[in-house]
Amino acid sequence: MSSASIEHINDLAAFVAASPSSFHAVAEAARRLDAEGFTARTEADAWESLPGGHYVIRDGALIAWVQPEGAGATTGFHVLGSHTDSPSFKLKPKPTTGAHGWLQAGVEVYGGPLLNSWLDRELLLAGRLVLRDGTEVLARTAPMLRFPQLAIHLDRAVNEALTLDKQQHMNPVWGIGDPGQADVLAVLAASAGVDAADVGGYDVVVADAQPGTVFGGSDEFFACGRLDNLSSMHASLAGLIEHAARGTGEHIAVLAAFDHEEIGSASRSGASGPFLADVLERIGHGLGASGEDRNRAYADSFCLSADAGHSVHPNYPGRHDPANRPMLGAGPLLKINANQRYATDGVGAALFARLCAEAEVPYQEFVSNNQMPCGSTIGPLTATRLGIRTVDVGIALLSMHSARELCGVEDPLRLAKISTAFFAA
Repeated sequence: MSSASIEHINDLAAFVAASPSSFHAVAEAARRLDAEGFTARTEADAWESLPGGHYVIRDGALIAWVQPEGAGATTGFHVLGSHTDSPSFKLKPKPTTGAHGWLQAGVEVYGGPLLNSWLDRELLLAGRLVLRDGTEVLARTAPMLRFPQLAIHLDRAVNEALTLDKQQHMNPVWGIGDPGQADVLAVLAASAGVDAADVGGYDVVVADAQPGTVFGGSDEFFACGRLDNLSSMHASLAGLIEHAARGTGEHIAVLAAFDHEEIGSASRSGASGPFLADVLERIGHGLGASGEDRNRAYADSFCLSADAGHSVHPNYPGRHDPANRPMLGAGPLLKINANQRYATDGVGAALFARLCAEAEVPYQEFVSNNQMPCGSTIGPLTATRLGIRTVDVGIALLSMHSARELCGVEDPLRLAKISTAFFAA
């Protein structure tokens, strides 16, 4: 592996470690943008139209942009979209539960996790606490939870069929004692330095505590939690920071990292919500754009929807298209679907081919087996809401939606290089 790839993958591991929840992911992105001189914007304030880097946060989503010198009312946007959330478990109200001498946490399944992958591993709690006075604080515990699997001695057929009841079996243990005398929320609040009595609400998820690891016969693999889709968010962030440092490009470069993609994106911070449209309209308004100008700008705009895709699985080759079989480490994916579950069309495919050639990286095409239902992304949502031409891309994974996913070491850096080329195009 190249030294640049190893440096990038180590930085991705650090980014994921700092981002156990969507709220932590945008806070880490903001920290990195601050260090590069970007200006934080608040939605309630008026925005000046100034060249340079800017960003705004809405809950667990972040939009950042670089406005070039000379941008005008009809200047188009190059938007690179990703998402901050991953399949997991979310802390319920009255979260302290338990029985038979065990302390457990009441959690609700979030999205579509591979349930068995969460068994028998050390987990933590992380997310946003909202105090009764409206103050928001980030909280994350040390490793403290585990979904313990039943021993094979008590279920001799477990290797033939494992059935997990989401309500009965997916309640992690976090201690021993009387649930009436314990409070998991107090442990969480203490990690943030606040009193549990002051917490009025929370948005807290379970996350894998194990750091990302490079491994393989030639160190070609990288295993980590939340690669779907922090691999794309990290690549777009690296690309935007590099683009800002170069100071090139005629379009307004936009990073859009949405929340709630794993549960349909229908929220105020999701891709089906108004966040991106709000920000683009405010940027245009600052440049004096009329409604006509905004339509012209959108006609000169493009969106790269970056989300992880599937590598061919060596043990289940029949689940993949027989002619298109992407591999880990062979380049990012161009994702195609005839039924517009991905928004890629011929124009978008040609643009992506040009970007990859400019960035000097290989790419692969992905299409589903006709017998397999195809997932979707924020790409079709963005294209539908704004009318901006969109192409779906991402890196290849094995074990997607596992607590710990797998990619090739070279591919995240390649996606970052494509991001830089896209922002400058």
